[in-house]
Amino acid sequence: MDTSLAVFQDKKIRKIWHNDEWWFSVVDIIAALTDSVDSKDYWYRMKKREKEDAQVELSTICRQLKLPSADGKFYETDCTNTEGAFRIIQSIPSPKAEPFKLWLAKVGYERVQEIENPELSVDRARGTWQKLGRSEKWIQQRMMGQETRNKLTDYWKDHDVTKEEEYAILTNIIHEEWTGLSVKDHKNLKGLKKQNLRDHMSEAELIFTALAELSTRQIAESENATGMPENKVTSKTGGGIAKDARLALEKKTRKKVVTKENYLPVKKRLK
Repeated sequence: MDTSLAVFQDKKIRKIWHNDEWWFSVVDIIAALTDSVDSKDYWYRMKKREKEDAQVELSTICRQLKLPSADGKFYETDCTNTEGAFRIIQSIPSPKAEPFKLWLAKVGYERVQEIENPELSVDRARGTWQKLGRSEKWIQQRMMGQETRNKLTDYWKDHDVTKEEEYAILTNIIHEEWTGLSVKDHKNLKGLKKQNLRDHMSEAELIFTALAELSTRQIAESENATGMPENKVTSKTGGGIAKDARLALEKKTRKKVVTKENYLPVKKRLK
């Protein structure tokens, strides 16, 4: 699930890549464009007003998609694509609307560029990690791991595993098998909340995660694993291969591969 935060004039807008385009949180858009203390209530009243006055169902241009909340959990949230966002903005009497339209257009244009030339998205990701102080070695491993991950999810998609929650279940099986921790427990160990776990892994953690997912895909391919039951088995087996390698390395080095280390700013760690 490709979710992230965009920032518009210091306001955070949650977004998710869905059906080959970005979808944005409606309540976050409202919070960015109005002074309402309750953007959810504002959205409810706006839908009601538009339905009564203009005979328009604004909810029809939205989809319920899971986005991260302040507590780190994912909840069904009203989201709309760029076209829908323009329509909603038309119903918000705010001088902030025009700059937001331009911002949305820029976000959409950048994504189109990335689709036409995937190297641009790679360059943007590399630039972001460099600004965060990651080493070139770490960045290379992170990007290689993402490629391995993409190949695995592509396999799942082509073999009757298509739902996001199913991806999450299989991913957790792999992760728990090789680390001894669920994804949630690993994040807790590192003191993470909304942050992406892989962005806070050490080089060793990234390598073993990639080994587990590579092994899972190759085993699944050799057995033509199809559907959830069969892919659960291959996920456990693939994770087990990385577990055996981890234990062997830890025995030799006397150092734990899975650690609480992270890349959070010092201030966040002290909270």
